[in-house]
Amino acid sequence: MPIEENKNEAPALVRCMILTVSDTKTYDTDKSAKLIRDLLEEGGHSVTEYQIVRDEYSQIQHWLKIAASRADIDTILITGGTGIALRDTTHEAVRDSLDKEMPGFGEIFRYLSFVEDVGTAAIISRAIAGVRDGKAIFSMPGSTGAVKLAMDRIIVPELGHVMREILKDR
Repeated sequence: MPIEENKNEAPALVRCMILTVSDTKTYDTDKSAKLIRDLLEEGGHSVTEYQIVRDEYSQIQHWLKIAASRADIDTILITGGTGIALRDTTHEAVRDSLDKEMPGFGEIFRYLSFVEDVGTAAIISRAIAGVRDGKAIFSMPGSTGAVKLAMDRIIVPELGHVMREILKDR
């Protein structure tokens, strides 16, 4: 089936959870989550849950487990904790929870970051995506520039298609 037909069969509405990983952001100062919400809603999707968690492996894993068990969440969008600093544990927490990885997300994100935004500093990003228990998970850096790039160029255009592929055999 051609890719456009697949996209035409994709769900129009995807219900999302936003998970901000940060030791410093608050619900009032979290510009990246607000941007994610705005871009999802512009794309016809909804946000059913939003949480801020400390950059700790166990807390990230805890919320991934909760989201995976909820029927009102189709996709988990994570922002923050994807760098190479010692405190950055998002990549490991997401990687260790996936049933299947979508390596193309991180590859394309880093490519676009290199070409359009940060140049060779793109090597520091450990953006990752995949599937857990029938839920799509996308993990991106915490800066608003990185969020805008990931959401505009990759996630929003492909979100319905990703969910169609996850759900097609169920």
